Amino acid sequence: MIKLREIFLILCFIFIASSCNTTNKDKAMVIKSLFGKLSDGREVFKFTLKNKNGMEASIINFGATITSLIVPDKSGKMEDVVLGYDSLEGFVNDKSYLGVIVGRYGNRIGKGKFSIDGKDFQVTVNDGENHLHGGTIGFHKALWEAKAIESDTAPAVELTYVSKDGEDGYPGTVTIKVTYTLTPDNELKIDYEGTTDKPTILNPTNHAYFNLTGDPQNTILDHQLQIESDSTTPVVKGLITTGAFASVANTPFDFRTPTAIGARINDNNEQMEFGGGYDHNWVLKNYDGKVRKVAELYEPKSGRLLIYMTDQPGLQFYSGNFLDGSIKGKKGISYQYRTGLCLEAQHYPDSPNKPQWPSVVLRPGETYKQTTIYKFSTK
Repeated sequence: MIKLREIFLILCFIFIASSCNTTNKDKAMVIKSLFGKLSDGREVFKFTLKNKNGMEASIINFGATITSLIVPDKSGKMEDVVLGYDSLEGFVNDKSYLGVIVGRYGNRIGKGKFSIDGKDFQVTVNDGENHLHGGTIGFHKALWEAKAIESDTAPAVELTYVSKDGEDGYPGTVTIKVTYTLTPDNELKIDYEGTTDKPTILNPTNHAYFNLTGDPQNTILDHQLQIESDSTTPVVKGLITTGAFASVANTPFDFRTPTAIGARINDNNEQMEFGGGYDHNWVLKNYDGKVRKVAELYEPKSGRLLIYMTDQPGLQFYSGNFLDGSIKGKKGISYQYRTGLCLEAQHYPDSPNKPQWPSVVLRPGETYKQTTIYKFSTK
């Protein structure tokens, strides 16, 4: 006769075995894996965040880069909606900022010059005669320290980088922390914190290229975009802002209602000629330092909808005008003209030289903070 204790042990074994066979798709988790090694032998890790809905966000600690975002379409099909590379080598050699955190200063600074408290600074010139996205070293080419944050509901990865005084010409040693969190509501939340030991400027942003069709062989021209903005910051040739605001009314820049990106992208317009399409900053409504909805992006065939939320005053919309097929991305696909788009939460371009605009100066004792959220759903 089987004893009660033996029956109890058998039942425990069955319970444990059935628990082990439960699929991971119903669990929120962080999976850490080796992504590759840099030329000096330093290891680069990938952190895959998964929520209970099956959405996945993968981030590597080289450049604090989003390498993939896997989200469902209206029929439940899971596909990757950001451009990137299958290997570390691609990201190391990348010159298009695919998925990275850019900084110290996202966007352009005219001739790489600015002043703080009457002292002049010259940062790296890497975009014609101007400075772009932090320069040649920048946050996007740094190996960040990374820490997984396990959670039953909202797994996260925290990345930290110390940018030394004088890096790319910037003053002060800046410690920047970026935390990616995947929520149960299919949101990828990006929280930034930064401190400095000398007065400096700080304006980081994420540079993910989206294609909501899930197939980067398709263009983004049928995506419908809506931006909560009545005006842009117009530019001169070289894409440096003039310091003025320009109404979007009766121009190709009017996205106050959902509009196909391709509807007016080839209009005869000087600003469009300067950018080769859309590569401009929109002045966002209701800026008060709090997170609010500022844009939405919808792709009709897949039904995917991206709600874009941020606490920043500006949004750079870039329509992939410089993609030309020379980049071989995931699965060996060549990224062609306008097959990805960027939505970059930021302060206005060249703000250090525009005192009338919100300040980007960070001082010792202060903490820079930013929150930007990508919320995915379908309709």
